[in-house]
Amino acid sequence: MPQSQIIPVRAPNADYPIYVGAGWLDALPDLLVQRQLTGKVAIVTNTTLAPLYAESLNKRLPDAPILTVPDGEQFKTLDTVRSLYDAFIDAGLDRKSVILAFGGGVLGDMAGFAAATYLRGISFVQIPTSLLAMVDSSVGGKVGVDLPQGKNLIGAFKQPEMVIVDTDVLQTLPDIEWRCGIAEVVKAGFLRDLSLLDARIYRRDNAVEFISKAIRFKVDVVQEDPYENGLRAILNLGHTFGHALEAVSKFQWKHGEAVAWGIVAAARLSQVQGLCDPDLPYRVESLIKSLGLPTRYKSYKPADIRAAMNTDKKRAGGRVRFVLLRALGDPVLVADVPDQRVISVLESLRE
Repeated sequence: MPQSQIIPVRAPNADYPIYVGAGWLDALPDLLVQRQLTGKVAIVTNTTLAPLYAESLNKRLPDAPILTVPDGEQFKTLDTVRSLYDAFIDAGLDRKSVILAFGGGVLGDMAGFAAATYLRGISFVQIPTSLLAMVDSSVGGKVGVDLPQGKNLIGAFKQPEMVIVDTDVLQTLPDIEWRCGIAEVVKAGFLRDLSLLDARIYRRDNAVEFISKAIRFKVDVVQEDPYENGLRAILNLGHTFGHALEAVSKFQWKHGEAVAWGIVAAARLSQVQGLCDPDLPYRVESLIKSLGLPTRYKSYKPADIRAAMNTDKKRAGGRVRFVLLRALGDPVLVADVPDQRVISVLESLRE
């Protein structure tokens, strides 16, 4: 497999590989055997991907039922997970069974949470199909669902048995979803790997290289802080702002777009807080814009976006925490930011 990489992950109570490159889905049956996953397999996917991939998945795993859920963040709920439990029971899944989560971040989060809680936990495998899920949600073992009050308020830590990042599936990925994934890759550049701040590398024929870099960055952070007690919080750069915008928009904003805008907001707040050079927000915004990602919003009130942050799961001690930048590659976690500063940043980014 040319350009393929196998990235090892050390996790609490388990180590597992991440396979990155073209053609890994063809090896899926063999990989399951290698990982000693010999129980009954069920594939969880969504209504968008099933028509595209059900036939090829059935050829690779003819005995595995394909369980389909609706596509979209609005369906990332406990009701959908309940429907998965029913499907698991109907399929005869037991404690030795294996769930294959075939889809983007929403699907992986939900299927992983269902696997973590069905029969007190059964094995699951992440097979991310979007660029965003490949570099972000499929790595690190966080699974969960949303409540009306906010994103990912119900969840667990559940490590997969392996992650299969087959870049061939990106051929069917729409351009908007490609850009959303790039937002999470470039986030890794702002946090540590400055080589990811070169917009020229973000070509589809270069996907294995920059995906592997982004995954290795996240793996390093997660291995040091598997339960998000310290360092791992830096991965939320742009997310405090972004999640709030998603919530206020009732998820009309896609996650990657909201995070990209949120990184611009975090850079501005970094300057307002006196943490960085005055040119940093300009450099951040210029790169985000050059990647075709949004840097402004409209139709929402800044006060409503700020209020939505109060249900963010990243709060600590009742305080909203922001990941800010002292410089490119130098993040810092800041709490107790005066509301008027947050509102002024939100006002400045409104069309």
